Amino acid sequence: MAEPKKRSVLSWLRWLLLLVIPTAWCVLNHFGLLEVLENQALNLRYRFRGEIPAPVKIVYVDVDTRAIQEMGERPWNRADFALAAQTVLELGKAKAVGFDFVFSDYGASKMVARTELRKRNIEFARVINRHPEIVLGAQYSGGQSYLQEGQRKFPLLRAGFSDRTKNDLPELPQDPLIGPTWGTVGLIDVDYDYGRDEIPRWVPLFAETPNPTYYHLALKLVLIELGLDESAVHRTNETLDLVRPDGSVAVSIPLRERQLLEVNWFSRWENPDLNPRASLADVLLYQRDLASNQPEVHAAAVEFFKQFNGALVLVGPVDPLLQDLAPTPFNDSPVPKVGLHGNLIKTILAGQYLRRVSEPLTVALTFLLTLIIAGLCVTAGVKSVRYKVFAGLLLGAFIAFAFVLFKNHNLVLPLAMPVTSVFTTSFAAIIWQLLDEEKQKGRIKNMFGTYVSPDLVNRMVESGETPQLGGHDAEITAYFSDIQSFSTFSEVLGSGPLVELMNEYLTACTDIVQEEGGTLDKYIGDAVVAMFGAPIPLKDHAYRACVASQRVHLKLGELRAKWQGEAAKWPEIVWRMQTRIGLNTGVCMIGNMGSRTRFNYTMMGDNVNLAARMESGAKAYGAYTMVAEATKLACEQHGGDRVVFRYLDKIVVKGRTIPVPIYEIVGLKENVVPQTLECMDLFAQGIARYLAQDWDAAEAIFRRSAELEPNIPGKTPGVEKNPSLALIARCEYMRSHPPGADWDGVFVMKEK
Repeated sequence: MAEPKKRSVLSWLRWLLLLVIPTAWCVLNHFGLLEVLENQALNLRYRFRGEIPAPVKIVYVDVDTRAIQEMGERPWNRADFALAAQTVLELGKAKAVGFDFVFSDYGASKMVARTELRKRNIEFARVINRHPEIVLGAQYSGGQSYLQEGQRKFPLLRAGFSDRTKNDLPELPQDPLIGPTWGTVGLIDVDYDYGRDEIPRWVPLFAETPNPTYYHLALKLVLIELGLDESAVHRTNETLDLVRPDGSVAVSIPLRERQLLEVNWFSRWENPDLNPRASLADVLLYQRDLASNQPEVHAAAVEFFKQFNGALVLVGPVDPLLQDLAPTPFNDSPVPKVGLHGNLIKTILAGQYLRRVSEPLTVALTFLLTLIIAGLCVTAGVKSVRYKVFAGLLLGAFIAFAFVLFKNHNLVLPLAMPVTSVFTTSFAAIIWQLLDEEKQKGRIKNMFGTYVSPDLVNRMVESGETPQLGGHDAEITAYFSDIQSFSTFSEVLGSGPLVELMNEYLTACTDIVQEEGGTLDKYIGDAVVAMFGAPIPLKDHAYRACVASQRVHLKLGELRAKWQGEAAKWPEIVWRMQTRIGLNTGVCMIGNMGSRTRFNYTMMGDNVNLAARMESGAKAYGAYTMVAEATKLACEQHGGDRVVFRYLDKIVVKGRTIPVPIYEIVGLKENVVPQTLECMDLFAQGIARYLAQDWDAAEAIFRRSAELEPNIPGKTPGVEKNPSLALIARCEYMRSHPPGADWDGVFVMKEK
């Protein structure tokens, strides 16, 4: 129980460490460092939602290039603005006119006489006095001015400007445009610091000064639209309410930071249906046409001003040279900022306020989503891919849900922090899992690779599947090896030396088998059972098995020399160790065989049994590697003539009825000496005479080949017989037990 408990503790510790990642994103978000990403995600939601109709008629009058050319160089003639506003209100029947710039003293030029300038201002003042529905712009030094020394500081409550007696006044219209009993002023400031990008999103609705409280231009126009005055404004820390004389609330505006309202952008600036516009130049030209004696010209002028009927009119700079431009959620390229005031008016009158999730709820949502999706991403097992796909779908559903909520309910569900947290935490968790899996794979390979083939272990690990009982047919080459007279070793050596000797021998044999692509099946005492061609398919499995057999014999020769050099440690029997190897190629049953609780990846079938008979039957022929004909043919197909075979006999092994041609592997071509080749030639001649039942001639030839055999009793360590001697004995037997005239050359083995 200790190991599972340890794994559980490590798992919890890992998740605690991973939770540092969403925590870090929450900290970054708290300090506003993700605001830019969140705004970009918000822009995408605006475009997904699309443009929406306005609840109020707003017409823009553009101070564009044509208007500037019409009015001449600055300072512009304020009498022109007076005339335009008067005509729009009186003839056009507009509800109100708002100016998105400040007619301040700073706009006056020394090139214009003060008397002339005052005359123009008085003309404008007379119009303003007659029409309180004209709202002039007032402004501090910009949304960031409260941080800059020597400039008018906007009294933002969040920045600590709570004592109104110490707050600056905004830059106001020039005297006499406003006076004690005339002139309406509205702020045109934007709080860029709160949004942290170039798009104007947040607007301070009021500024508290020693006297009075100044309200935003858009709010002043909303009051006019609703037929209310400033006395209707009631403020709390959470809302700014516009209250009717009967006490009912006409509009309740939610406040952020006790002062700010976020603009809900309704449309593109260029949309003529949702943002009707007219040039100030046309307003002035058509105003002059009203005095024309030509009926059609006068009628055209009257028709032109009908577009202002019942509208709130915003006059603002649109010429790029005036540098009053900014992008919007619908416009990547900067457009006139006067559109901000129009969208703010629409936001208030439509009541379509953007609502944002609180920071604690955002943090909770981020952690919940991160834990669920990261947990799904690191789920292992057969369903791992399915869980990862589900995790991706879940994240996609969350993003889609955020878009739908914004479109249908104006709810801004946070995306930047949750999505970045999910991605980074899941990525870290997956990397951690992969490292763990690689470590676990290495552990499994090291552990089970000592029992079964590393190739088999690799396949089990890579598949991710639980081993199941059952198998399949596949063509392989079965490999059996056994130490000659091993029982004698057990008698002579003690258990300790015997184990040491066998470990060294079996290690050498196994390494060679696996280097040639074979899979170790099992050890049976001193016997090595292996297969070539499974579980990893090999086209040249027979060739590889044959090469492996000869490499084992060469390695055993090196070990014999080493053991003889350790004469004090090992008795002579060890120096004379020989091993026999049997091979057969054919279709076998390959798979997990055994009980449901314990099984072994092994091979079964008649061809496996025949390989075992090749190993045991080799003793009768004095051969040390004996193979069936199927192995020889498959080996030559892929390995050419590198492996040197010699035909031994055609036999029926015990337990079978079908005769099998058998061959000895003499060695690898590069190691076979001319004497051995001469021996093989004589042996083939002897076989020919043997099959012709010419026993005497065959025996004579075999006696000659026996002198050239590579393994000779008394000369080669551990050798008691060789194929030539075995066939000499066979000739003697056949001479006394003739097989008959119809003999087909088959010899029936009486022993395994």
